Amino acid sequence: MSNAPPYVVRLADAAAMTPTTAGVKAATLATLSAAGFPVPPGLVVTSTSWTHADAARAELERLLAHEDFSGVARFAVRSSAVSEDLPGASFAGQYETFLDVPKSEVPDAVTRCADAARSDRVASYRAARDESPSGREGIAVLVQPMVPALAAGVAFTANPTTGDRAETVITAVRGLGERLVSGEAVGDEWIVRARHATASRAAEQAITSANARAVAALGRRVQDLLGDPQDIEWALDGAGEVVLLQARPMTALPAVVEWAPPGPGLWLRNFRLGEWLPDPMTPLFADWLLPTIENGYLEGMRSSTGTVVPFRYATVNGWYFNAVPIPSARLLLGAVRESRGKVLPVLFNALIRVSRDPAAADRAVLGRLYSQWLDVELPAYRRLVEQGGRLITTGTNRELAEIIHRVGAAAGRQLWYLAIVGGSAWKMEARLTGFADKHLDPLRNDGPLRDGVQVLLRQTDRPAGMAAHAVLSIDWFWPTSEEMRGGDGSLDEQRRRTMQAERAAAEESCLQALSSKPRLRREFVELLEVARRYAGIREDQARALTLGWPLLRAGVLKLGEHLVEAGVVRDSRDVFFLKRDELDSHTALEGLAAERESEWQAQRRLRAPLTLGRPPRLIGDPIQRAADRARGGRALPPGAIIGQPVSAGRATGPVRLVTDPDQFDAFLPGEVLLARATAPAWTPLFARAAAVVTDGGTVAAHASIVAREYGIPAVVGTGDATLRLTTGQWVTVDGNAGTVLPIQRP
Repeated sequence: MSNAPPYVVRLADAAAMTPTTAGVKAATLATLSAAGFPVPPGLVVTSTSWTHADAARAELERLLAHEDFSGVARFAVRSSAVSEDLPGASFAGQYETFLDVPKSEVPDAVTRCADAARSDRVASYRAARDESPSGREGIAVLVQPMVPALAAGVAFTANPTTGDRAETVITAVRGLGERLVSGEAVGDEWIVRARHATASRAAEQAITSANARAVAALGRRVQDLLGDPQDIEWALDGAGEVVLLQARPMTALPAVVEWAPPGPGLWLRNFRLGEWLPDPMTPLFADWLLPTIENGYLEGMRSSTGTVVPFRYATVNGWYFNAVPIPSARLLLGAVRESRGKVLPVLFNALIRVSRDPAAADRAVLGRLYSQWLDVELPAYRRLVEQGGRLITTGTNRELAEIIHRVGAAAGRQLWYLAIVGGSAWKMEARLTGFADKHLDPLRNDGPLRDGVQVLLRQTDRPAGMAAHAVLSIDWFWPTSEEMRGGDGSLDEQRRRTMQAERAAAEESCLQALSSKPRLRREFVELLEVARRYAGIREDQARALTLGWPLLRAGVLKLGEHLVEAGVVRDSRDVFFLKRDELDSHTALEGLAAERESEWQAQRRLRAPLTLGRPPRLIGDPIQRAADRARGGRALPPGAIIGQPVSAGRATGPVRLVTDPDQFDAFLPGEVLLARATAPAWTPLFARAAAVVTDGGTVAAHASIVAREYGIPAVVGTGDATLRLTTGQWVTVDGNAGTVLPIQRP
């Protein structure tokens, strides 16, 4: 009996034991305690004790009565399994934990904790990882005094979303950390990088920046000792000191990715086509449809201006980026020469004059380009789509590829007219805003224009509903609205009438304010008319752009069916993860498609920056400029998220993160829609949303325009709001200042 292993040991003595005896959690904490880390003392009921339960219980009661724990009334009882907290399988949340256990009830809590190792939940987790069954013999139990926590939480010594090893991500709540672990509370979030702590979410105000730096320093020391990025649990004790409660290797940590600019200059994620791509691109779209659209865009430009000025675009970690154009004298002279001067009036009126005298720009060039689109380009696009639709079921691979190419190129021409004509709408709105600031100041301060001039531009009398070809993204992987269930996004009649009345009242107030200034009144009427008309044109052109998407998707999926018939892939949807030159393959490509889809899913979890590279000195960074304007020199509370204010008003509500159409039905009235970006097929959610927040987007993006139509606040271009906010978290969205502030639930 003298050689029998101990049944219960002090945590400090468990450092000499193997994880098989003490369990991984206790063995790790014992090692850290021996190295001088601030680990609370404790007892370990070893995995060898269960065949001698009575002796183990007696030993546990004796040690609990020892002077080391004489002043302790409450304990935490946690599992320390042999297979727990491993690099490949954390078993997080699988076993039971009992907190605030009276000393007299600790032995029974230890037994219940051990019995949890045989639960169906743990058995299923093991089976999913092809691990052998285990019962009490594979588990030890850790008993420690309860820490009177002022705050508690978890910390990752590498960013779990991006894989960035230079960042420590900390989540904190007031009091015990169990509210966080159980999901009851969202908690504050801090990111610490090079001793600089930033609160990305601070609804509870649980810790200070100094606390965050202390937690990060503790986590880094643990990582230095144990050798891998760590997931630690910590608490601030009654004295405000950081205490280490648990440490385990981080699992499923993404590989580190570089966000290097693909060329000189500034690259934007949400510029041009980027506004229609809320996710990284699937391989076939990036390889085939994207360049086809871009080439069609240049064809449209040449037909209007007599020349082309190519845009630089690139793929970085699967995400679309577009370079800010840097006009040079040589480039402009070449364009003027090639176009025989035709390009000059287009550029002057569409880029410069429209911001100063929109009506004159409309008369000189924009109106003519709009007529060309309405009378020639749009009807040709419609005819092409109708003709192509008849080929889908019977067409050969070659015929399908040809119609896809022609429709894609026609969509590119549509994009050109949207950019040059419909894209003028926001410039006209900016001019109207400038007029109101200068001549209608009383109405801006405390009147119908206090939330901006958008109230004057609402298109409430236009046809309601959403087109069947509306898209979630222009990447043809995603379904169009006709493939999805749900409403069409129409405003209810009462809300429509209210918004019409508000628009009419605001317009009448402006006219009354200018009644004694006939020249300014005429200028206002002309400016309002052209700005309102182009706001509608922008909607019409954005709606028409994706007219060909049901055909494009059907054509590609038909090519996928042909590949299934040839034994190349098993599922027609695998086609989205192939390249153009692989569509004629006679070799099995199912594994390659699966590998690329897995990579694409990993890219979707990345924190893609809004900008890459350095802006030209004369142009500057438009994203930073918008954020600076939104801040307006005001000090913002910790955790405030800054973006571009694009639809006025303030609203408070719970966040609902939506990343794909499967989540549309879960979106409830009064929630704040949070998305990477939105496209027309998201419109039904706007009818229910209290406000909209997106990572990408600009003042001319879909989210901006539709939010203004629905009269709800919107903040776009936040960069990473989808990673800083979580479903159920309460926020206040200020569409005037461009801020999103996490708050405690009212």
